[in-house]
Amino acid sequence: MAILEDRARVVSRRQGRLFTLTALLLAAVNLRLAVTSVGPVLTELRAGLGMSTTVAGLLTSVPVVCFAAIGLAAPRLARRVGAPRVILGGLMLLAVGLAVRPFAGGPAVFLLLSAVALAGIALVNVLLPSIVKDHFPGQVGTVTGLYTVALNVGATTAAAATVPLTGAFGDDWRLGLACWALAALVALPPWLMMARDRSNVRDQGQVHPSVRVTRNPVAWALAVYFGMQSTAAYVIIGWLPQIYRDAGISAGTAGVLFAVTSFLGVPLGFGLSALAGRVRSQSLIALVLGVFGAAGWAGLFWSPTAAPWLWAALLGVANTAFPLVLTMIALRGSNPAVVVKLSAFAQGVGYLIAIPGPILIGALHDATESWRLPLALMAALTVPQIVAGLYAGRNRQI
Repeated sequence: MAILEDRARVVSRRQGRLFTLTALLLAAVNLRLAVTSVGPVLTELRAGLGMSTTVAGLLTSVPVVCFAAIGLAAPRLARRVGAPRVILGGLMLLAVGLAVRPFAGGPAVFLLLSAVALAGIALVNVLLPSIVKDHFPGQVGTVTGLYTVALNVGATTAAAATVPLTGAFGDDWRLGLACWALAALVALPPWLMMARDRSNVRDQGQVHPSVRVTRNPVAWALAVYFGMQSTAAYVIIGWLPQIYRDAGISAGTAGVLFAVTSFLGVPLGFGLSALAGRVRSQSLIALVLGVFGAAGWAGLFWSPTAAPWLWAALLGVANTAFPLVLTMIALRGSNPAVVVKLSAFAQGVGYLIAIPGPILIGALHDATESWRLPLALMAALTVPQIVAGLYAGRNRQI
């Protein structure tokens, strides 16, 4: 009888972990939909809303600002109502923002509703590492890798499928954008069940009074590393295709080269996170990724057309610094409560660091009418990223 009861508990525990993993993956798929679905129909969107070039440019900065500002509020909310309930609320905000914003009457309302959707993403962004730490303490790297793969798959699917969906809806870009709210709705039921489960609604924001992540050098190293890798990622998103086009490469090929940097993140992100979770220190991994990034930017500086596929591949490998830093955040926190605060601080401050990057790169290009100085700057920024990664990757916990 005791053996049967033990087996039943094991089965129940496994089913619970599988359910939680499914909830994590469904949430992760949604974490970039609001951003990557807009670009393919931006021309139609601007025409439909009467949106100026300046306002359209704000669309690239709104995500980073929302991720920084709203993410910092996540620990306080988690402390009051529990992380699963906050994630549920974030997915609801995302669903509402995605469903309603395409039908905005003007650009200001569209930006406001985009901010609503992105605020929901910011809350989920910050709290998912704490769920991983809580439910999968011995598999942090593997599970983080799985949900970053889901994130990349969602982002790539939204970028690739928005135009075909718009065509299927009679070239109505509003319906083509609004349909992505369905992905957020699909993710709601498991988080609703987790939010109603009292065993899941625990005080994950409560940290011992002696723990002050803002005064901890490891937290600052993680924030700087997060900021540097985010800067590189948003510069790649915003400017890499144009760098290739200005070098004489066709628009179609430039788009495929940009896609390479995203597609590489799917298999590499999972493998890297799994490896990072198995080793005591992640410093060497951070060093290698930084070297790949420096080589990619240096190659573009030398000649974008000399080996365009190689430069794109190098930057794609370097972009896997994102799943690495998420894994390090979960590993550096001694418990889920600390991970919540550490995640909020590293992502909030990190995104603040990243805000000026794409703007500065564009300004330097306009001032010099060349990409050489901006590319030299990006190569130079890999140095503080490597230094921060070496420190953040050391085997210690807060």
